[in-house]
Amino acid sequence: MTRNPAYYITAHASKFVRPGSVRIASTLPAGLPNVAFKTPAGRTVLVVLNEGAGPQAFAVRSQGRVLAATLAAGAVGTYVW
Repeated sequence: MTRNPAYYITAHASKFVRPGSVRIASTLPAGLPNVAFKTPAGRTVLVVLNEGAGPQAFAVRSQGRVLAATLAAGAVGTYVW
């Protein structure tokens, strides 16, 4: 069995994006597809996939704040705030 990115994205979503969550945003920057949800508890969940062959740095902007992050090649990251 080979686990591909969809396996990990499903695992992240099932753990952090609970029933009743609503998709609030998604963007398609080169090699970093992502989607954000608002949970029933009022939290924001962002799931990001690095499709590139190397690490990619990116910034998450929300409510006037900025988070700088880096994902390794092929990695899936989940950010909750």
